[in-house]
Amino acid sequence: MKTFTHKQVAAHNTTQSCHVILHGKVYDLTTFLHEHPGGASIILREAGTDASEAFSAYHPKDLIEKVLPPSLCIGTLDPKSVPVPRVSASAAVGKKEVKKGDKPGLGAILNAFDFEAVARHTMKPEAWAYYSSAGDDEITLRENHTAFQRIYLKPRVLVNVSNINTSTTFLGCKTAFPVYITACALGKLGNPEGEVVLTRAAGSRGVIQMMPTLASCSLDEMLDARVVGQDTWFQLYVNGDREVTRRVVKRAEERGCKGLFVTVDAPQLGRREKDMRIKYQDDVSDIQRKNDGSNVNRNMGAARAISSFIDPTLSWKDIQWLASITSLPLVLKGIQTGVDAVISAKLGCVRGIVISNHGGRQLDTCRSGIEILPEVVADLEKAGLQGKLELFVDGGIRRGSDIFKAIALGAKGVGIGRPSLYAMSTYGQEGVEKLLDILKEELEMVMGLMGVTSLSEITTDMVDAKSLSSRMSVIRDFLHEGVYEPIKVLKSRL
Repeated sequence: MKTFTHKQVAAHNTTQSCHVILHGKVYDLTTFLHEHPGGASIILREAGTDASEAFSAYHPKDLIEKVLPPSLCIGTLDPKSVPVPRVSASAAVGKKEVKKGDKPGLGAILNAFDFEAVARHTMKPEAWAYYSSAGDDEITLRENHTAFQRIYLKPRVLVNVSNINTSTTFLGCKTAFPVYITACALGKLGNPEGEVVLTRAAGSRGVIQMMPTLASCSLDEMLDARVVGQDTWFQLYVNGDREVTRRVVKRAEERGCKGLFVTVDAPQLGRREKDMRIKYQDDVSDIQRKNDGSNVNRNMGAARAISSFIDPTLSWKDIQWLASITSLPLVLKGIQTGVDAVISAKLGCVRGIVISNHGGRQLDTCRSGIEILPEVVADLEKAGLQGKLELFVDGGIRRGSDIFKAIALGAKGVGIGRPSLYAMSTYGQEGVEKLLDILKEELEMVMGLMGVTSLSEITTDMVDAKSLSSRMSVIRDFLHEGVYEPIKVLKSRL
């Protein structure tokens, strides 16, 4: 196989001849440009250069062998050659600089909002845009957190709370407290190690990680990072090719995942304008001229680029099929009404549901998970199906008091997504561990002040949720306001 120098590869940086270096090998991607799901411009930005870092931010390493035909690998890189300082032809248009502020020490971080504040000023613009973006006007994103503030606590006093136990079980798996790290895509956008950072942190703190289909790391890489006895779940986007889905599920089961969480709220993607805006600005005239934008819709940003395989025909009958191909406990992620919760329970093959609106990233102005939870509990009870499903909630959890409120209203546990990504992106594994420590300590404090020593003692009458559905919050939330970045209106250049 031929050996190339950086200078030789650098000469091939156009749509007519596009070579890139990936993990020490040289690929001729000229014919692959317009087949790339994210559009040719993404490849052309790295044309003639070592694209290993850019590739790894979005994809597990083994995807190269799975997707690229062997014939596209034309040689290896001479390890002694010197990189050529240049900007690829398609990246000539103003690429944003990464803003690096003075990052405070980890000891200065006191709550989940602090991680987000640091992340906003230190992450790469495209990473921040992808992680922080939500659907349309981002009303649901903000409502997810605000809804918790309409639930008030009713503390009991003169109770011995010297020994507080936050441990519980999810689907038969032990967890140190009722929180799991939910599935979030593209971990390497925020940290070069990717999702394995979350795996290690979850293992060290005794909580469960839900491993995503669209991880930057491969499933094997994440599972190999587990500590002895660590339990994990797998989140599944159902592929239009059911045989692919079958293989993925089988692999997750063979490698010891303890639950299969099927995302059911994404038959198509919501419009995430922060992500769309920055990806649109990164598009360059070359690809617009050569491809005219007609073959691939790149305006949906990173989300569209990685999710084109998701099957929009997914229906209730497919849930029964999924149950038939695995012995893993089946959980439906993205239930948003009591009606669908009842249907889930009546199927008989579903062990649990996640009451979730996808972090506000799908349909804007839909209800928060915590608001939907009482409706789900009431409808299941009315149908005589109480206790048939384990109920989980995600979206907007930032405090130990939020966890307590969810448990009081009937949840088994809660998932955290963006906070774990911000902690990982800013402080790595130690950051995620600190985040989990903070949430656990806050929960213990709330339990003590509420007069309970175990999760089983938390009951619905400990909270006042009468205003939950009013959606009128009169108390300003300065912490949330301080970290939220509003959507920007496009400014005219005239």
